[in-house]
Amino acid sequence: MDTASLCTVEKRGAVHVITLTGAGEHRLGPPLLSALRSAVAAVRAGGALVIAGEGKYFSNGFDLAWARAAPAELHASMGGAFRGLVADLLALPVPTVAAVTGHAAAAGCALALAHDAVVMRASRGFLYMSEVDAGLKIVDFFAELIRQKVPDAVNRRDLVLRGDKMTAADALRRGIVDAAVDGGVDDVVAAAVRAAEALAARGWDGEIVAETRKAIWPELWAKVKDHAADAPRPRPRL
Repeated sequence: MDTASLCTVEKRGAVHVITLTGAGEHRLGPPLLSALRSAVAAVRAGGALVIAGEGKYFSNGFDLAWARAAPAELHASMGGAFRGLVADLLALPVPTVAAVTGHAAAAGCALALAHDAVVMRASRGFLYMSEVDAGLKIVDFFAELIRQKVPDAVNRRDLVLRGDKMTAADALRRGIVDAAVDGGVDDVVAAAVRAAEALAARGWDGEIVAETRKAIWPELWAKVKDHAADAPRPRPRL
């Protein structure tokens, strides 16, 4: 599969905008995760990053159709690639903003919350950790990400243990997202770009930004760092 067709990258002033393309669910299978990681890796210090989705969905989670068709020994590659994407975002030397343009479920919800700030469409979409409804165990770094990004115990219970589908207004009231934006996809992306521009204008040192994330969310970083793009690889034995 041509992974370049799964997301686009553009520069709007100081802001890099990565868009998950098409009207589908933007399922996070190995091809899309590879495309996203390549796009994120191309972002350098200076400016900021926005990740957005086209259509009805920001992302509807892991690509379960791929998982059903793939050999069992490959299943871990999808979770490992997503763990790596979270590590890449934590280690990125620029501020990051998620433009949640539609539904963000399961791994899609986790992807949104892995950003420094979240801007969400007010008229459509919800944050939804579907694992309890789907009868799936939540993986360790998902749980740690939610624990760090949703510190209030009641909100965390409602999102993860009750599987509540949270609208933008509800998530804003609970302090889970930073803004609820009226209008369509373009309005949400524009608002996210403005938020990213404001962060970029602070002129922060990129290395300090990355190291600060790791320091304030050390438990999360510890669970994902070995999958980061720049993580040292074990040397082969002779």
